[in-house]
Amino acid sequence: MSKQNRDTHSSPLPAGVVEQVVHRPPHITHGIPDFLAEEVPVALVYNGISHVVMMASPKDLELFAIGFSLSEGIIEHPQEIFGMDVVQVCNGLEVQIELSSRRFMGLKERRRALAGRTGCGVCGVEQLNDIGKPIVPLPFTQTFNLKHLDHALEHLNDVQPIGQLSGCTHAAAWVLPSGNIAGGHEDVGRHVALDKLLGRRAGESETWLQGAALVSSRASYEMVQKAAMCGVEILFAVSAATTLAVEVAQRCNLTLVGFCKPGRVTIYTHPQRLIIDQ
Repeated sequence: MSKQNRDTHSSPLPAGVVEQVVHRPPHITHGIPDFLAEEVPVALVYNGISHVVMMASPKDLELFAIGFSLSEGIIEHPQEIFGMDVVQVCNGLEVQIELSSRRFMGLKERRRALAGRTGCGVCGVEQLNDIGKPIVPLPFTQTFNLKHLDHALEHLNDVQPIGQLSGCTHAAAWVLPSGNIAGGHEDVGRHVALDKLLGRRAGESETWLQGAALVSSRASYEMVQKAAMCGVEILFAVSAATTLAVEVAQRCNLTLVGFCKPGRVTIYTHPQRLIIDQ
């Protein structure tokens, strides 16, 4: 969205956006309205015990909780969550999750105190070995023709209503083999945006099993690990990948592609899933 359109926006604001008076040169004595993305502490509370606090956008939090639970290996299927409530508390929001007894016992055995921030990765992990959690190697069932990626990149902004107004969110979208975007989510935190997408995908039809994930950010090891834990075979990132992300992707058979721009990509691992038309 252009600056002019942002300044003259008159439709109801989407959830997660607030209006704020700002000043822009050369007329800094006169305030004008602009839009900011909300960032609030969100605690995931399992069976009454707080497990993690992340800074996030206050929307699609049920999907975030499902995706986080899957990508962290807390559950294997969404059906292992028996109930969920989003509750306003004095300093933010709590997502109160009721786990099956078996899954809650497993969580207590390996529970960690994780104090999250936007973009948080390692903070709070009690042992560095927890970073390299074992992941079952992915099968090679997916292919993607790179000629369709440009279409997805052109429409990635469509899943960012907050970002269109504020310029302040990351997006994660599910791209079908045709290049069409089946759906996507945004958040001030890139990991949270991906968790929301993974939570959404877990509840969708088999159509969502075909294709690839596309994120608007760089690809860190945690992004790769989350995707692989949820069975995603191909991950496209608009920005770069880190060395550890490439190492994890290679080990778990994930096809990792970075620097996705119209007409060009950088393929880091397992290129055999990708089709390049001559």
